[in-house]
Amino acid sequence: MRTPIVIANWKMNGGLAANAELVGQLTQKLAKQQAATIVICPPSPYLSQVEQLIENSNIRLGAQNVSEYSVGAYTGEVSLKMLQEFGVQYVIVGHSERRVVFKETDQQVAEKCRVVVARGLVPVICIGESLEERQQGNAQAVIEQQLQALSLGELGGAFIIAYEPIWAIGTGETATPEQAQEMHSFIRSQLQSLISGRADSISILYGGSVKSDNARQLFAMPDIDGGLVGGASLQAEEFFAICRAAGN
Repeated sequence: MRTPIVIANWKMNGGLAANAELVGQLTQKLAKQQAATIVICPPSPYLSQVEQLIENSNIRLGAQNVSEYSVGAYTGEVSLKMLQEFGVQYVIVGHSERRVVFKETDQQVAEKCRVVVARGLVPVICIGESLEERQQGNAQAVIEQQLQALSLGELGGAFIIAYEPIWAIGTGETATPEQAQEMHSFIRSQLQSLISGRADSISILYGGSVKSDNARQLFAMPDIDGGLVGGASLQAEEFFAICRAAGN
């Protein structure tokens, strides 16, 4: 049985005072939340602060990105070894904003996944189609290609899949629970062919404008195991409501 997971992706938001207030509220509200795994992924400069803020809580720490390189002349990059020094357990890999804005390729995403798994951390692997690809009827083909490029059978360690329809990220639009379940079911079937013995144990999260008013319906779907939450994770009451929906 898969444990529900809710991951807060703060993206490029936050500040020392705002972080302390937000996480302080969350640690109190989530103190008795045992049914779901809760992860916060702040921007890299705030990893140390958030690590201290969630100490002795049931919230886990994640990172929004990682370099595929371990050390060297890669200005501006952050290695996995650096992230581990802050107690990071999860790493978001291949988010649509990394793919679209920063032109990360399927090959780069796959290499980052291998690096994360090799060091014993859990990659949260983002896949998803654009509005144009969906309108052209190519959504499943795009997902299939992204999954095949990962060579999941060679990873050997734990990983999470996050389905994020690009057309529903930060737009206020969201897939209906039925649309999301249809794609999650397709992803599960693809996992069956790629890693048949493990497919039913892999968590597949939905990430596309998850909010308190749609979380319960989304998480009720059989193949939706939680959420990758963007803007709503910056509001304590809103994020807590989403976590509570996942835990019920």
